[in-house]
Amino acid sequence: MDIKGLDYNTQREKLVMPEYGREIQKMVELAVSLPTKEERNICAQSIIRQMESKNSQIRTNPDYEQTLWDHLYLMSHKQLDIDWPFDVDEAEKIHTKPQPLPLPGKDGVPYQRHYGRLMAKVFEELKTMPEGPERDELVRQTANQMKRDLTTWGHGSMDDERVADDLARFTDGVIQLDLSDFEFEHMASAKSGDGKRNKKKK
Repeated sequence: MDIKGLDYNTQREKLVMPEYGREIQKMVELAVSLPTKEERNICAQSIIRQMESKNSQIRTNPDYEQTLWDHLYLMSHKQLDIDWPFDVDEAEKIHTKPQPLPLPGKDGVPYQRHYGRLMAKVFEELKTMPEGPERDELVRQTANQMKRDLTTWGHGSMDDERVADDLARFTDGVIQLDLSDFEFEHMASAKSGDGKRNKKKK
């Protein structure tokens, strides 16, 4: 609905520093338009006081004055010609986003948390192990532990295909579990375990 005479925020120019509000942004624009540097200097000092009052928590920052002048510089779109009391050349760093932290795992691909870091190391070891009885035994132990982890954490219950798929994925396809020939150890389901605990409580 568009009613004549109403001014919606969605129709206005996006604020550079929303925390100071649109009124201060207008004051900055006025300061930029003043004809003499002396007038702009006086206006800038007044704006800084208003900014400090509007965003009082900024005083907890030991170099808050530098921050205020940086903000003013950015709000003016770098157009305010005054005698800056602080160096504002690096003001844009305020808007610089930090580099994302690398995800754990190989090449930034995280391992499933329910398998844990020790299992992640086992997956890496299986990738380079030569075929033979030793690797077959480690595969057997790993697959059974994965199934126990899935049951404990409730990820897909005791799904044999899930174990086979995860084992192949986390070993880059080196280990292919043949479910028609592989026998998992017998283990109680999570539901039966909960039932036993409930009986003890009674």
